[in-house]
Amino acid sequence: MTSRANALRYPEGTTQVGTARVREASMPPMTTAQRRIYEKTGVPPQTAAIDVDDPFDPSLIQPVKTKKPSKYRNEKCESGGIKFDSKREMMRWHDLVQMQARGEISELELQVPFVLAPAVVINGRKRPALRYVADFVYERDGKQVIEDVKGKITEGYRVKRHLMAARGLTIVEVK
Repeated sequence: MTSRANALRYPEGTTQVGTARVREASMPPMTTAQRRIYEKTGVPPQTAAIDVDDPFDPSLIQPVKTKKPSKYRNEKCESGGIKFDSKREMMRWHDLVQMQARGEISELELQVPFVLAPAVVINGRKRPALRYVADFVYERDGKQVIEDVKGKITEGYRVKRHLMAARGLTIVEVK
């Protein structure tokens, strides 16, 4: 919007300059919305019941709020009715299913829980058992393989990996 000091001046009574219509000097500058209301109602903006901001003013445009991305930027997804925590995990599942179909692995399982420590009572409050949930467990060459698809290794995972190793179980990390 231009300020009044920079406004062009025309001789009194001029209503048109080229294809542009000249506003009356008594009329203050209007936003697009105010002008449209004035054109429809004939009521100047000072006396209009509603003072609407210009919807086309770029300074008034607010960014659309989207769902907050997950902490580690993984996208939950679904395939074949199975929900996965990440696309990488889903792709690994498809690879393992194909390997099982070819006979390279057997006994393929998804989201297998391992109890690392039993439930306990601490200060009168019962605490649940400490568990580690492996993404995939399968048999290869007669040995059990425990797999976890990892994008980032967290402190909690390090502790659980340590406790699994103390039980003699090794986790294969797929990146």
